[in-house]
Amino acid sequence: MFKILKYAGIFIITACLLFSCQRAPIEFKRPPLKIPVGYFVGEYPGIIAQEKGFFKAQGVDVELILHKRYIQLEQGNFSAGKYDGVMYSLGSFIILSATNPDIQGVMVVDESTGADVVVAQSQIKIVADLKGKNLGANLGGFSEVFVTEMLKTANLTSDDVNLVKSEASEIPQRLKNNTIQAGHTWEPHLSEARKLGGHILFTSKQTPGLILDMIVFRGEIIRERPEDVRAFVRGWLQAVNYWKANIQEGNAIISKVLKIPSNTISLEGVNLIDLGENQKLLQSSSPNSIYKTAKIYTDFFIRSGNVTRIPELKTLFNSSFLKPPS
Repeated sequence: MFKILKYAGIFIITACLLFSCQRAPIEFKRPPLKIPVGYFVGEYPGIIAQEKGFFKAQGVDVELILHKRYIQLEQGNFSAGKYDGVMYSLGSFIILSATNPDIQGVMVVDESTGADVVVAQSQIKIVADLKGKNLGANLGGFSEVFVTEMLKTANLTSDDVNLVKSEASEIPQRLKNNTIQAGHTWEPHLSEARKLGGHILFTSKQTPGLILDMIVFRGEIIRERPEDVRAFVRGWLQAVNYWKANIQEGNAIISKVLKIPSNTISLEGVNLIDLGENQKLLQSSSPNSIYKTAKIYTDFFIRSGNVTRIPELKTLFNSSFLKPPS
């Protein structure tokens, strides 16, 4: 009897051990990367990557947060840790890095080759006509640099106009109300401004290489979740290639998600930066290196007093996520 109980006990213990060994290991799922995207064409590959499942296929869960691109709100939420990564213009990124140095740009997403415009009232025929007029721009970032470069083409400076702090989305109504006579904006706000009688005065095609947008991550995410960042970059670049090869399908995806007319979605004036172009831009020795463009911004911001301290440029960019896994 005791032998039977002994063997029964051994059997039960052995069975329990075997069962425990065969149980699936516990997986600790990482939270999704929280990334805001808005209504600018350079951000749209993120929407395509999400809808086509490219992020998940590359091995990362991403939560996209739609926003209206109010830059100050973006910066506050990002700095507060509500977003893991965000898309910034190069100028805005440099401005933010002055007070929040633990951030890095990992990828250039686009170059504006005409998408950024200064739209004006009908009586403003040429840039020189802006002298003494109100000019809308998002001051303290790339927008101010852009309109300053425009003014230079007519031998004007910012002292020759009245700069009015304005978001791109505010330009159409402010032109209509005559609180400004010209302003910096982009689609879909450009189409609205033109319906109200505005016309294009100047475009970023006339300032090649000046306006670049980047994906920027908080340093904590880069250090603790490098594989997720790498997977995000792969998924984004996969979406870039898909959209370029399938324009109508890509436009339809974006139109459905953002609930905007597909005829307002266009790659005209925007160069989506692929992997090869990224690798060249993020090389300091490259002829069109991002480091050279960044120097233009840092010099401007120092001269204008927008910032008093700029981190070393070499710490701002991290090209390691563009390289194949070792």
